[in-house]
Amino acid sequence: MKILIVHKAVIPVHLYGGIERVIWDLGRELVRLGHQVVYLVKSGSHCEFAEVLPIDDAIDITAQIPEAIDLVHFHFAPKNIDRVRKPYLITIHENIITSKPFDLNTVFISRNHAERHGSSAFVYNGLDWNQYSKPNFNRKRDYFHFLGKAAWRVKNVKGAIDIIKQTKSEKLKVLGGKRFNIKMGLRLTFSPRISFYGMVGGREKNELLNGSKGLIFPVRWHEPFGLAIIESLYFGCPVFGTPYGALPEIVGSEFGELSNKANDLVAAIEASGSYNAKHCHEYASTTFNSNQMTLAYLAKYEQVLSGKNINKVPPVLENLPKETFLEWH
Repeated sequence: MKILIVHKAVIPVHLYGGIERVIWDLGRELVRLGHQVVYLVKSGSHCEFAEVLPIDDAIDITAQIPEAIDLVHFHFAPKNIDRVRKPYLITIHENIITSKPFDLNTVFISRNHAERHGSSAFVYNGLDWNQYSKPNFNRKRDYFHFLGKAAWRVKNVKGAIDIIKQTKSEKLKVLGGKRFNIKMGLRLTFSPRISFYGMVGGREKNELLNGSKGLIFPVRWHEPFGLAIIESLYFGCPVFGTPYGALPEIVGSEFGELSNKANDLVAAIEASGSYNAKHCHEYASTTFNSNQMTLAYLAKYEQVLSGKNINKVPPVLENLPKETFLEWH
């Protein structure tokens, strides 16, 4: 099968990345399974295992699909989808706040993400763990970490910092944020127990996760999935977060604690030694890998190629959020 993967970003990702990392690992796994992959992505992209075509923003994206393609996999909701003359699938990776219905061939990235749109169609994200260093479970772990775009207030880095400051002596390393941030309302953090690393990726990120006791993730929105969660679990880090979005279906009681009350998370963090790092690692590596994700997408591809729609009715966000931030105490 010849599959066109479409996304408006540059690949490969050089720092953290999100969707870019997922589509890269999806394409590589498709090739390993014997399929041919073409990327339609932003200029400046390159790939050693697949052909790369540059998107021309001046032209309708549906007119840029090569003829010799069996299926198109969009990773955003394109305009004029009715003009596409090839079988297609659309993955929505984000929370898009709209009352407009999505296309019948839309897939979401967690059960909660799908259910909030009246759908049951989802595929969990998975990563190629062969591209990550192996966790060292004999290494001393003496801090916790936050991983995400700290400038996004829904990620609640302030809550993560407050949690750590309420513990007796624990430390926090913030990956994805800076000590001074105007976007956060002139946030200044002076505590010597909090350190900041900005946007990190590759070996540096792996090294930081491998020395952590756990991920502090008190998000204040319905997280669609959370690559930070599975990356942290892979390195043996339990997750201490809020019970919103996909977190309850990914983070069972064996792998962390979920609460929207800071006091509950502080108590769980103080007792973090009760979690089994190897168990966290095995769970992430076997459940959320690129092979599992790709096989799930191939099943969706076959459904579309057979002429069947992914959803019986167009998915639509059933309850538009009344507040920007979910409850946090």
